[in-house]
Amino acid sequence: MSNGLNLKLIGCIISIAFLSNALFAQQTERPLPIIDMHLHASTADANGPPPTGICPGKPNFPLFDSNQRWLETFVDWAMNPPCENPVWGPETDQELMEQTLEILNRRNIFGVTSGPFLNEYKQAGEDRIIPSYFFGLRDNAPTPEQVREELSTGYYKVFGEVTIQYEGKSPDHPQFAPYLEILEELDIPLGIHIGTGPPGSPHFPGFQNYRARMHSPLEIEEVAIKHPTLRIYLMHAGWPMLDDLLAVLYVYPQVYVDVGIISYALPREEFHYYIRRVVNAGFGNRIMFGSDQMNWPGAIEAAIEAIELADFLTFDQKRDILYNNAARFLRLTEEEIALHHQ
Repeated sequence: MSNGLNLKLIGCIISIAFLSNALFAQQTERPLPIIDMHLHASTADANGPPPTGICPGKPNFPLFDSNQRWLETFVDWAMNPPCENPVWGPETDQELMEQTLEILNRRNIFGVTSGPFLNEYKQAGEDRIIPSYFFGLRDNAPTPEQVREELSTGYYKVFGEVTIQYEGKSPDHPQFAPYLEILEELDIPLGIHIGTGPPGSPHFPGFQNYRARMHSPLEIEEVAIKHPTLRIYLMHAGWPMLDDLLAVLYVYPQVYVDVGIISYALPREEFHYYIRRVVNAGFGNRIMFGSDQMNWPGAIEAAIEAIELADFLTFDQKRDILYNNAARFLRLTEEEIALHHQ
């Protein structure tokens, strides 16, 4: 074999080795981190008898039938999702936790998490779970004194999801005022549901006081005035009240939004239209990723995809939404951010 052929052979071997190492690095390299500001440690039957499914980006909302109770219509829609490739939820609470944590680990996600199984998720998921205090103002609501005691332990990093919209109560309701004072005093951010709930929400048992007008981000205005140092984020971004949202973001710089369920429960075109307007108005640095994952673990990745495939966003804007804005909002330290990127 000539020296020329030897050199070519050696070059081929080196190239193959280089490509193999590059491919291995791509396969083993940890993905860029994501912060999910709206994750639930929920039950498998959160949206009806499991398994239920959802059609990301193509909801085909159920139609009203006066001969059937709306709850029955909704459950039938959830159990028989009207699309070719629905995202299905598991049948047990344990499977739900395992599948959710698998996605968090694989995609390098850190989730602000609330719900009935929060402690179990925290124990299993460790640092990937950022505990958040789920709260409503129903008859069995904890007192302000109880909330102060629990928040003072340092376990909870966020107060939310606050679901008083489902009770027909505005954020400036007098009953909620003592809790807001505690949050501002302890410097714990507020994550509050202001935006869309399930279609037909007032027709669900227990949601009779839900009102469409309370989707408006203007509902948070008095709270932002009375508590100027309180960090606030509106879950579901106040959809569809876009002009109200832009007015609030302009006037109250302490208010952020998470995209929540609108990232996959709305038609993709509508979701992109909505966040494009917010970005075009100059507020892309206050949009945060949130999946509102309840009982469909695959919805987390569907929500991420809705951001990653937004061709009107630059790479840096996508990274702001998926991580940087939330890291700033949560006041993560340089050390915490560096650990997330390892």
